[in-house]
Amino acid sequence: MKEYVKPFISVCKNVFKEFLGEELEAKVPYFIEKEKITEWDISAVIGLTGEARGAVVLSMRDDLAIKLTGILTGKQTGFGIVYNDVIDAVGEIINIIAGNVKYDLEESFRLAISLPTLVKGKEHTINWPDAQARVICIPFIIFGKENFSLSIALEATND
Repeated sequence: MKEYVKPFISVCKNVFKEFLGEELEAKVPYFIEKEKITEWDISAVIGLTGEARGAVVLSMRDDLAIKLTGILTGKQTGFGIVYNDVIDAVGEIINIIAGNVKYDLEESFRLAISLPTLVKGKEHTINWPDAQARVICIPFIIFGKENFSLSIALEATND
């Protein structure tokens, strides 16, 4: 596993603790095929450019996204939550994660991050921006049993 994955795990745990008050358990990261159809309902994608390029993707099922949105907004799950709130919440979570990781990786790479893009729908795929970078998936457990993933493809540029 490349060294740049460790900051992603640390930042993700810190963001969920600080903003959602929830502890995460990181499972063993593994490589995935770029063409793999996901088991997720919603993914938030942030592009990375600069001295490295790639993307960071936060993926989860709708029920977890709705639950996290309820925590962030203070609305009871299922009551008053519209799906646009869910899209905004998942986009904001990946934005905070990517922004903090960008800061942590500045010793290795100067990076710029894009605005989040959301992909939704059962069994969607992600169009990864760099054909050569391998994709590492970090599975996480939250609430003791629910899972989501943070996937990263990051390759140093030759510029």
